[in-house]
Amino acid sequence: MLNQDLIIQGCIDGDRRAQQSLYEHFYGKMLAVCMRYANGHDEALDMFQESFIKVFKNLPKYGKQGSFEGWVRRIMVNTCIDHIRKNKKNNQMVELDDKHGSIQVDQEEDAGILEHVSFSDLIQMVQLLSPAYRSVFNMYIVDGFTHQEISDSLGISIGTSKSNLAKAKGNLRKMLKEKVEKLAG
Repeated sequence: MLNQDLIIQGCIDGDRRAQQSLYEHFYGKMLAVCMRYANGHDEALDMFQESFIKVFKNLPKYGKQGSFEGWVRRIMVNTCIDHIRKNKKNNQMVELDDKHGSIQVDQEEDAGILEHVSFSDLIQMVQLLSPAYRSVFNMYIVDGFTHQEISDSLGISIGTSKSNLAKAKGNLRKMLKEKVEKLAG
């Protein structure tokens, strides 16, 4: 964006070109944020659209405290969490039993595995996690929430948050290891 303050003010004033410019500027980055929480592209688009409506609605409240992109990202993440909360019955935000357990891989092996996997492969693997695991993983690892904040946001216990995170990491390790074995074999 050439002049962020002018674009923001244009959006507040209802200037369609300013709104389109802001939307296009954040489309790729923020859709990627939504993809981390969604079950698929269509759901991510729904989350993104709902989030951007909130961005436009709340622009007059943006107080220029911190980065504007961070402010937009926070709206995106919160909207995704709200979406998950609304669809909690479908997502089954509960601790899954041990048959869905994980394998342990030591840190040296983890580093070696990651050398052979692209970022897009890793994102696809995160998408394969169950909604419960994926949500906690994204909130804790990517967005920096605490287990208490995750518990409060999703209506699950702190123990469930910790368990789902551990199982998400374990499942990702397993998927990564299988991917590397396929490449080597």
